[in-house]
Amino acid sequence: MTRILVLNGPNLGRLGTRDPEVYGTQTLDDLRRILSSDAGGHDIVVRQTDAESELLGWLYEAIDAETPVVLNAGAWTHYSYALHDAVEMVTSSGVPVIEVHISNPHAREQFRHTSVLTAVATGVIAGFGFDSYRLAVAQLVR
Repeated sequence: MTRILVLNGPNLGRLGTRDPEVYGTQTLDDLRRILSSDAGGHDIVVRQTDAESELLGWLYEAIDAETPVVLNAGAWTHYSYALHDAVEMVTSSGVPVIEVHISNPHAREQFRHTSVLTAVATGVIAGFGFDSYRLAVAQLVR
């Protein structure tokens, strides 16, 4: 059985009420249920934080436990060099990190067009709502 960390950054705890025209009406609890039903015996751990240091700690945990990661870093995607460095540590240790986005950042405001994570992530999936997460998990369990 594969354990996968599904890590979410700032404001994603407000899914369901935050900009439903962009992010939909489903919540993180809905995401947990969807990914668990798709899990096929794999251990899917969904977490969310508004504290960057906590997210960094979870990435270090992924290195130590060799646990693949699905990462939606929210706004930190666009400017957090600390997060960039942590993701780089994870992927250079041989552990995959797939960057996901619910919406398509390139179809939104200009500042969302840049990700400081993409260059060090294993791959990127964006624009498919919660299916972005499902596609990432499917790739990791192959």
